[in-house]
Amino acid sequence: MPAPSRSSARPSAATGWDDVRLAPVVLVQGPESLLAERAVDAVLDLARERDPEVEKVELEAATYQPGTLTVAASPSLFGEAKVVVVRGAEGATDALVTDVVAYVPVADPATTVVVVHGGGVRGKRMLDTIRASGAPVVTVEAVKKDADKAAFVTAEFRRARRRIDGTGVRALVEALGNDLRELAAACAQLITDTDGTVTEQVVDRYYGGRVEATGFRVADAAVAGNAGEAVALLRHALATGADPVPLVAALAMKLRALAKVGAMRGRGGASAKELGMAPWQVDRAKRELSGWSPEGLATAISAVAQADAEVKGAGLDPVFAVERAVLTIAGSRGR
Repeated sequence: MPAPSRSSARPSAATGWDDVRLAPVVLVQGPESLLAERAVDAVLDLARERDPEVEKVELEAATYQPGTLTVAASPSLFGEAKVVVVRGAEGATDALVTDVVAYVPVADPATTVVVVHGGGVRGKRMLDTIRASGAPVVTVEAVKKDADKAAFVTAEFRRARRRIDGTGVRALVEALGNDLRELAAACAQLITDTDGTVTEQVVDRYYGGRVEATGFRVADAAVAGNAGEAVALLRHALATGADPVPLVAALAMKLRALAKVGAMRGRGGASAKELGMAPWQVDRAKRELSGWSPEGLATAISAVAQADAEVKGAGLDPVFAVERAVLTIAGSRGR
């Protein structure tokens, strides 16, 4: 089947990394490198299903030389199908943009060219040409919100036909949510090494010692008003090498969740999606808001803002700064 011409093709709707399809040209666009790699791997898998002898060729956009794409995409000596992966297209040379624009209307149907673009405006003419041709466009947006991270974890387990409950999802996101690669690796390990439903207790057994998880335990105790427990957890975390900066970040994240949910209580509420949170996070914040007044919450947030500045260089003693914030948070509940 010949490649569609620019004049007759309709722009393709964007799809996710797990919904790719084989075509003469495929665009993978977005900043989430892990998902971009998965999209490329999915294209390769499809190509190998069609032809197990498919040849993979990699090109780097930043060092691209004129004419390289034509050579790379040309049929091999023995006629094997090819997948040409152009990486780092957000740093494309002018020669690459020119060659891709020229190649797309006459793309070889026996070859798949995957253009991986991390985002930004560089190479816009190239991106517009690919989209206008009707080529598949795979979007890989950054996974930043906790709700999106929770959805990612749930999807990882669902694809493996395994179950993880809400407490397990929450614990895993809290322990490793700062890095999607680590989160994905943790899902893979739990899927491989455990049986049955993965719960908070299972996650804690594997990852409970992580700095992020420790920080959230400190935050949980402080928000509950348990000053003694919060300080004990904090001192243990610091004694075992935890840095004050992520500990303060955990406190800030906890209070932001309370503030977001609390602000909507008098307005008829808002959905988890509107708040940018997972449903279990909203439910938990609602429970934790018991005993908190707007004034107390404001005091706690101010204390964390001050601690954040001090642990990042504005103060002389980062340890004292984070401990003072923990005590202020715990003492602000019930005010």
